[in-house]
Amino acid sequence: MPTLPIPVVTIGLLIASNVFMTFAWYGHLRFKEAPLPTVIMVSWGIALFEYILMVPANRMGHGTFSADELKTIQEVITLLTFAVFSTLYLKEPLSWNHLAGFAFIGLGAWFIFHKWS
Repeated sequence: MPTLPIPVVTIGLLIASNVFMTFAWYGHLRFKEAPLPTVIMVSWGIALFEYILMVPANRMGHGTFSADELKTIQEVITLLTFAVFSTLYLKEPLSWNHLAGFAFIGLGAWFIFHKWS
């Protein structure tokens, strides 16, 4: 049975983790009438799944990626996940300045992964 390469598994787990994280941190914004203690407990429950995916992703990916690279991958995935989430779930538009900011963060990621001699 073929196994998936470590980068594929790592990035896949980070994507799944970020979906849970985004819903845990921001999903409640559509339910402002819900009591805050309830929202906190539900968010913690959702965040548990984030950790269940994030910790193995970082454990497996470290060695193939440096810690700095893992964090950079996670941040880029977080921005992309949040952009989709805020547009589709929260119905908040992305404007040019959001896209420009994301582009600058993408440029920062390029600097992290570029091999300087």
